[in-house]
Amino acid sequence: MTDLAPYASAFVVEHLPRDRRASQHTIESYSRSLLLLTVFASQKCGRSPSQLAVEDLSPELILDFLDALESERGNAVRTRNVRLIAIKSFFRYLEFRSFACLDLSRRVHAIPEKKADKVLLDWLDREELQALIDAPDIGTLSGVRDRAMLHLAYTAGLRVSELVSLTLENLAHPHLETVYVMGKGRRERVLPLWKETRAAVRSWLKIRPSCNINCLFLNARGAPMTRHGFAHRLNLHADTAGKEVPSIRSKRVTPHVLRRSCAMHTLEATEGNALPVSMWLGHATIASTEMYIRGNSTQKLQILEKNVPPSIRRGAFNGAQDKLIRLLGGARST
Repeated sequence: MTDLAPYASAFVVEHLPRDRRASQHTIESYSRSLLLLTVFASQKCGRSPSQLAVEDLSPELILDFLDALESERGNAVRTRNVRLIAIKSFFRYLEFRSFACLDLSRRVHAIPEKKADKVLLDWLDREELQALIDAPDIGTLSGVRDRAMLHLAYTAGLRVSELVSLTLENLAHPHLETVYVMGKGRRERVLPLWKETRAAVRSWLKIRPSCNINCLFLNARGAPMTRHGFAHRLNLHADTAGKEVPSIRSKRVTPHVLRRSCAMHTLEATEGNALPVSMWLGHATIASTEMYIRGNSTQKLQILEKNVPPSIRRGAFNGAQDKLIRLLGGARST
């Protein structure tokens, strides 16, 4: 039997950051996946997590774990697939370090991902977006910071992890013309900023508390802003904006909605050209932009306008009855 603990700890502590140079977000996600699996296996096998063996993580147990994610934890299919990807990555790591696990690894890699529905995603139109950006109270330090975060997240189409990881050096000083972003998969991009965005960021930099922390955005305690902290502030401002534009209330405004809104507005500005959207958002392939094309109603209306509908032949329906005759006939039959 192969002890699980030393391999799991080495995978998270050494392999991911050192060998794969994974981002902190990826490390946390993979670590969380292995944690949930270990706790589940411990309960199933009746042993403490430190006593588990790699062989305890059979394909049957992993499938039960994935099903439990959906049925007991209420996770979506996409979350289930993310957990499975992390598990497969761990077993790929084991293949080169424990030959006894080769057969088990092949069986785990044979577990298929579950197909998920490709739903249409929420995004904000320009009126809703303006109401959201105007929601923070710029008479307060937190309001000036939040307006800058919202403006920058939308303008650059940032993931929340990209937004909170920005440093002072990521801005092109002294005029703040561009922002440097290290994106998913360590893909770099440099994006120009509107003068309105530069003004919002400059207002924040003037009152940003002086400290040794290099992060661009700080929370109320002077620590780096977190993903959950930004999501909390966004929810507050979405509630405020909903009072001005009620349509916002029907949408689930998450940090990623700002990125989607940037994508949809860019798609409209480029008349449906997906390539600039893919470049702006830092997608690995243009196929990742397909979800925004499916949700673009403007482009669909243009298709409808350019198409020729089938003609409808005029005629009369001879089976129609007079209202009085139909009423009397119905009463007689009863």
